Amino acid sequence: MEYSINKNLIIYISYGRIGFMLKIRLQRIGRKNDPAFRVVLTDSKNSTKSGKFLEILGSYNVKSGAVLFKADRITHWMKNGAQVSDTVHNFLVTQKIIAGKKKNALSRKSPTKKRKELKAA
Repeated sequence: MEYSINKNLIIYISYGRIGFMLKIRLQRIGRKNDPAFRVVLTDSKNSTKSGKFLEILGSYNVKSGAVLFKADRITHWMKNGAQVSDTVHNFLVTQKIIAGKKKNALSRKSPTKKRKELKAA
């Protein structure tokens, strides 16, 4: 068994073996009207605002547009089964850390019907 000490906590590394799904996603930090984001590795069941994460993998500052990633750690966790959110996937494609096409990061709601179609029904 492998253990890692992170912030004075002992964390069991091989989450994939015991049924947890790890996710790489953005976590908002910063003040009101001054958004900045961390790219974190977290359990998929943790809330985005809970503050719980296993590792910081990068950052994104909205105002300056600065995007910093730890490419080696991101590829390591992706090889070990961590899933990537759509927005982070698009950042990784833009930074050429992974190959592929960008994904639609907008909500996946069904398209709205036009008024003419509603009146006809």
